[in-house]
Amino acid sequence: MVIVDSDVWSEAFRRKPDSWSPQVKRLQELIDKEEILMIGPIRQEVLSGLREGKRYDAIRKALRSWLDEPLKTEVFEMAASFYNLCRSKGVQGSHTDFLICSCAVSWDAEILSKDNDYKQYAKHIPIQLCERL
Repeated sequence: MVIVDSDVWSEAFRRKPDSWSPQVKRLQELIDKEEILMIGPIRQEVLSGLREGKRYDAIRKALRSWLDEPLKTEVFEMAASFYNLCRSKGVQGSHTDFLICSCAVSWDAEILSKDNDYKQYAKHIPIQLCERL
């Protein structure tokens, strides 16, 4: 199973298929195989910045194909510990990034992202990146 970061989803909805990155092409494969895990913060990031209207409604409807996985207290605590550990090593990241990392570790899932920050996080925390592109 794979958690797909908002940057990949956003490109998939923004660009035409003939200009998709390898990550978005991989997303399509994951959709076909039903191997995607969704969390609310990713859904929120993808939908944020879209004006209320047809585009927002279309993307919201498309994303409803995936239910949000429930997040337990321990997932948030692990995310905070990952943030603290990486920061102590000089690696900065967003709270959402570390929540994604924590979910991936908790659920033994990979992360698919175009963001190279995850490679830096992986030097300090036990995440698996989806690099089969």
